[in-house]
Amino acid sequence: MEGEPAAKALLTKCREYGVNFFDNAEVYANEKSEDIMGQAIKELNWKRSDLVISTKIFKGGQGPNNVGLSRKHIIEGTEACLKCLQMDYVDVLFCHRPDSSTPIEETVRAMNYVINKGWAFYWGTSERDAQQITEAWAIADRLNMIGPVVEQPQYNLLERERVEVEYAPLYKNYGLGLTTWSPLGSGVLTGKYSIDSPLLENSRFSLENYKNLATRKLLKEILDKVDALKPIAERLRMKVAQLAIAWCLKNQNGLISATELRHVMTNLGEKPRQLGDI
Repeated sequence: MEGEPAAKALLTKCREYGVNFFDNAEVYANEKSEDIMGQAIKELNWKRSDLVISTKIFKGGQGPNNVGLSRKHIIEGTEACLKCLQMDYVDVLFCHRPDSSTPIEETVRAMNYVINKGWAFYWGTSERDAQQITEAWAIADRLNMIGPVVEQPQYNLLERERVEVEYAPLYKNYGLGLTTWSPLGSGVLTGKYSIDSPLLENSRFSLENYKNLATRKLLKEILDKVDALKPIAERLRMKVAQLAIAWCLKNQNGLISATELRHVMTNLGEKPRQLGDI
C-alpha cells in the first residue's frame, strides 16, 4: 500500500479505533509523508479541531540550510510543513533531534516565534537527554518564554531507562509530557524475528537502509527476551505485539506506526487493551 489512497484507508481505520492523534515529520517517506497525509485528511473532510496533528523539524531536504534547529530552518521549515499538510497550524511542533551546532537559546526563541505566529500551539523535543531539556526550560524561564512541554523518546519493553529513570524529575519539575515512539522496538517485539531463521521478505530489517539497525536489534540476548514474552502473550490470548503495546499503554501517550491495514488491526486488536483490562 502506497500513497494517498493507502493513507486514507489507514487514517480511516485508525479513526474507527478512536485514534485522533497523527504524528509526522518533514523527513518521513523521502519527504513526501506530510503531503500524503495532508491530502488524505483534506479529502476525508475531517474537522480540524477534532484532530491532534504533530510534525517534526530537523532535516527537510538536500539544501545546505534545510537541516538543523537554527532560527532560519525552524521558521522556513515550519512554513514548508504547513504548506505540505495543507493546514494553518499543527498542534505540536517537535525538534526532531538535538542540534549541537545551534545554541539552545536560538532554538527556544525560534519555537516561541512559531507559536506566536499561530503556526503551532506547543513545542517539544525528541531524543533529548534530561540535561538538554532542563537547559531549554532554564532559558525559556529566563526569557519569559514557553519551554518544551513534551518529549518524544523511544519507549518499550526493551528500552525503559530514559523514560522511567532519567526523565523522572522532569515530570514533576516541568510537567513534561511524552509521546513515546517504537512500542514494538522497531518490529522486534512483534515476535516474528528469530536468530535461527532468515529475515522475512519485505520486513523492515530485510531492507538495505535498515541493515545497520538489524545488527544492533537482532541479537540473541534481545530475541531471547522476546521469546520469553510469547508464553505470557499466549496465556493472555494476545499476540506478542498486542502485549507490548498494552504494556506501553499504561503510559497514556504512545505512537504506533503502520504501513498496512492489517498492522492497525493486529496491533490494536478488536479494541485497544491495557494490562489493567486483563
